[in-house]
Amino acid sequence: MELKFASRMKNYETGIFSVLNVMRNERIREGKKVYDFWVGTPDFEPSKAIVDAVSEAAKDPLNYKYALVDIPELVDAVIDRYKKRYNVTLTADELMSVNGSQEGIAHISLSLCDPGDIVLIPNPGYPIFEIGPSLAGTDIRYYELLEKNGYLPDLEAIEDAVLKKTRFIIISYPLNPLCKTAPRSFYEKLIPWAAKHNIIIVHDNAYSDIVFDGRKGESILSIPGAKEVCVEFYSLSKTYNYTGARSGFLVGNKEIVQNFKKLRSQIDYGTFLPVQYGAIAALRSPEEDIQKQCEVYQQRRDALCAGLRDIGWNIPDSEGTMFAWGKIPEGYTDDIAFVKELVEKTGVLCTPGSSFGSLGAGHVRFALTLPVEVIKEAVGRIKESGMIKTQTVPVELENKTGTEKAAPKNFCTNCGSKLVAGANFCTVCGKKI
Repeated sequence: MELKFASRMKNYETGIFSVLNVMRNERIREGKKVYDFWVGTPDFEPSKAIVDAVSEAAKDPLNYKYALVDIPELVDAVIDRYKKRYNVTLTADELMSVNGSQEGIAHISLSLCDPGDIVLIPNPGYPIFEIGPSLAGTDIRYYELLEKNGYLPDLEAIEDAVLKKTRFIIISYPLNPLCKTAPRSFYEKLIPWAAKHNIIIVHDNAYSDIVFDGRKGESILSIPGAKEVCVEFYSLSKTYNYTGARSGFLVGNKEIVQNFKKLRSQIDYGTFLPVQYGAIAALRSPEEDIQKQCEVYQQRRDALCAGLRDIGWNIPDSEGTMFAWGKIPEGYTDDIAFVKELVEKTGVLCTPGSSFGSLGAGHVRFALTLPVEVIKEAVGRIKESGMIKTQTVPVELENKTGTEKAAPKNFCTNCGSKLVAGANFCTVCGKKI
């Protein structure tokens, strides 16, 4: 028998990930150390309250029946969390659970789009942003996230012919993999733009609790008018280290939520009840615990990004997410070849940027999933390898005191990157000029 498969499957090849995984496992078999900055799975444990809630619920045989619906306690916990954290008022019909926000993003196109409808997604962007709409047979169009625009979409550059056929746009800040945040003013512009063109906004809000340097993670629903055009995915994976449980929520516009709930009722029978009880415990977690974890991520960010800049590899400070992102070092042109050489020579394993779209080529992504002391050790291995041959930070000049250094005026004094003419901040590290 000759087996034939759907043509779409050719788009889901694992490619470089299979190759890197083989290299990783081979090093481990040889007893060599691997510094795994690859997969974005938190290394923190879920709180005792979460573990206890799941464990106790799992002891009850009645909790192994079909859940069918979100239990009232879970609905209340989501409503309370959004009010406390984002000052957003939700009603029960404006929210629903999903088996993790990735599953939700994978399927929401099926409830919103007919084949041929246009969906706008970011380039670079997280792969599920493309895979989900492709399953629905949509016409995927990319909006470019460029340094000159502060890594925000240029809404005015999108052609009218495209806008007329666009059903929804996917937006995500803090953005994986670019590690950039968006100012509130961007959302205040985005929402009336979407309403004008009759375009739904699907906002992926997975990392608003992991933002750095005093920034404030927000919900797009806190912007006036958002519920008219927008839904938001909220994940428990990164904030609460509840990754394997697969628990997330879609919140926002009531009609969109209820329409998607109808679709989901045809796919599964609700979230496993012990998972729901664990989610309640997560959503009731003390805010101080979340903030302390964010501080640890920032310490890791500092150790990695500043450490690499110190040895001549100009990786800018991540503004948010549990990742860091930057261009491959000078002297290299192919991010995949560079990543392979890096793991061969140092044991440091990161993700090639081309995995996130054409504009990701020439970049790499690091997951901040190792302790500070291990990160410093990894930076040392990279330095010892001799792979970083050229200092990318501009030649330093003595300042008036003679005791400190200052970069030329057309370069950032924080990260050394060339400044964009007319900008009042560094588009690489975000430092105000």
